[in-house]
Amino acid sequence: MSATVTGPDAPPPTLTSETYHITLDGGRESFYALSIEREDSDTAWLMSDTARSLTEMR
Repeated sequence: MSATVTGPDAPPPTLTSETYHITLDGGRESFYALSIEREDSDTAWLMSDTARSLTEMR
């Protein structure tokens, strides 16, 4: 395992996000998911099935 430590003057990492509407069981069950990923790492990501994007909530 490795980590990158940056100083206070370093720019923050670039993050990307995607939202998903996932449907299961022929449409009987569905949920929303949010994925947040750090662009410069294959291992720095977060997936949540309890959050919705702000535009979806309006």
